[in-house]
Amino acid sequence: MSLQKMSKGERAEALFMKGYNCSQSVAAAFAEEMNMQEADAARLTIGFGGGIGRMREVCGTVSSMAFVLSALYADEGKGSVYAKIQAVAEKFEQENGSIICRELLGLDKNGKRCPVPEPRTEQYYKKRPCNQLVHMAADILAEFLKTN
Repeated sequence: MSLQKMSKGERAEALFMKGYNCSQSVAAAFAEEMNMQEADAARLTIGFGGGIGRMREVCGTVSSMAFVLSALYADEGKGSVYAKIQAVAEKFEQENGSIICRELLGLDKNGKRCPVPEPRTEQYYKKRPCNQLVHMAADILAEFLKTN
């Protein structure tokens, strides 16, 4: 299936499986809506991956939803943008129990931080739900954009 015919969730997951991080995948899936090139959306959101710089804080998918909403609605003012971000973050949290990367991955809060991403192997995909979270976040955002 071509990337253009996929749902936003499918597109974001496909981008993740191609090697983009969680944040890049969601943002790049909405590049057209933001009047951006996919590569620019990915470049501008690389640092949100892994829970912001791989610190395992706010999930990169949630950060990217905030990025996209900011790009689309900045002219409405901070309060409006914040409300939209809170709405999609709340939906994501309802579905997953958290918006915090380490909690979503079942990692110890006191674990050692490492800036080096793990290699994308078959084992990586078996232990990480990131591709599913990317898919879900993009679908949540797409639904929000349709109804708001």
